[in-house]
Amino acid sequence: MTRALAITVSTRAAAGTRTDLSGAALVAGLRAFDFEVDGPLVVADGEPVDAALRAGIQQGYDLIISTGGTGISPTDATPEITTRLIERLLPGIPEALRADGVKRGIPTALLSRGVAGTAGQTLIINLPGSPGAVRDALEVLAPILGHAVDQLSGADHQGADQP
Repeated sequence: MTRALAITVSTRAAAGTRTDLSGAALVAGLRAFDFEVDGPLVVADGEPVDAALRAGIQQGYDLIISTGGTGISPTDATPEITTRLIERLLPGIPEALRADGVKRGIPTALLSRGVAGTAGQTLIINLPGSPGAVRDALEVLAPILGHAVDQLSGADHQGADQP
């Protein structure tokens, strides 16, 4: 079973002054894919993101998805922090997520700076911090998450479209 960690990046939610709806949407969506999900782990913007990602990688999660901290506000640093830990970038994932947002009539999707990549055998993906963006992203990711995790663990290249 795929082990996933959901991380919410929100200084206000970490301080208890805002309800974390994005993390709940992320956990529900991943569980609908039959993943074993921990979280949402709620952390403040900045260095707490680094600590959460490092811990998740060290604990051997197959998949870590964060929500929040991907915009252009002065405190949004999740992409930079994630990039420090990524060994191999997967630019097609965030490109597809941004394109899907624009296709859905959400021009601000272009402002998301989320990244995706691998660290060891862990797939890491940054999502924007809104429940709608999380649900939309999971629709885009649904066909590839299982295959990507299988590939990281050394499985054959057979995909869903191959016998």
